[in-house]
Amino acid sequence: MPEAAALIDSVPAMDSEADMVHPVGIDMVHRTRPEDAFPRNWVRLAHDRFSVAAVLPHDHPFFAPVGGDRHDPLLVAEAMRQAAMLAFHAGYGVPLGYHFLMADLDYICHQDHLGVGGAPTEIDVEVFCSDLKWRSGLPAQGRVAWAVHRDGELAATGMGATRFTSPKVYRRMRGGAPAEGISIPEAAPVAAARAGRSRTEDVVLSDTGREGVWELRVDTRHPTLFQRPNDHVPGMLLLEAARQAACLAAGPGGIVPAEASSRFHRYAEFGSPCWISAVIQPEEAEDTVTVRVTGHQDDEPVFSTLLSGPRADGLRGLSQ
Repeated sequence: MPEAAALIDSVPAMDSEADMVHPVGIDMVHRTRPEDAFPRNWVRLAHDRFSVAAVLPHDHPFFAPVGGDRHDPLLVAEAMRQAAMLAFHAGYGVPLGYHFLMADLDYICHQDHLGVGGAPTEIDVEVFCSDLKWRSGLPAQGRVAWAVHRDGELAATGMGATRFTSPKVYRRMRGGAPAEGISIPEAAPVAAARAGRSRTEDVVLSDTGREGVWELRVDTRHPTLFQRPNDHVPGMLLLEAARQAACLAAGPGGIVPAEASSRFHRYAEFGSPCWISAVIQPEEAEDTVTVRVTGHQDDEPVFSTLLSGPRADGLRGLSQ
């Protein structure tokens, strides 16, 4: 994945707007609980470039530290995703209530700059939007690049493709799907420790009896994964399923997904089993594990993710 920071650095700043700091409402990042909303304020640096001040909580119950003392890469990815939603809503005027859909999401986290202390970590997320296509005066789709800095050090980069749809267009696109789905899994979860989790309620996979294949557990009661009524399985849950499947495939010690490249092919629906498969990939670096995870539902691909990173115990001793 190209370093997004290089792309962002190529865009000149617009000094006339750089000192106009705007606060963030949690509705702009599609959250209903303040503890799950990470951006705090934003400024516009150029027409298509934004700087978002955000925090990474040190004690979030779901996005708990990995390796004992590093911020969860999926927490960083979620902070980037929220920063992008903020840029489109606040910076371009995309109305609240529009649906934010990501077709792909890549990130690289530099774990040596993501140490967890005794208080939330302040980060700066630069968001650069490109290849925008417009409809009725609003951006309908485009590319997003992120560069995350902590104390002046590059902590993460990312790139993704996104599109926005109005509620009317979204309902037409979804056809007969119900406006709100409820799912309470019946199958028992895999052991939390095997899936790289400390709490059973955060486990999103069940055993199937087949090696390297698990069933997705969708529980709409989960307070972080389901912020509000939804008609399909959220992408955050699919990324978490990929992480847990990678940990299960990697065995004792699991994997810290410091890098990931994800492609979302279709919605994962409620009411039909979604099968998650994981295969260890050849890796030249002795201290790195790489796993390809795929999801299928009704014999069609839902998503694919390639995750790579050290085992959790391999993070110890890195600088803060």
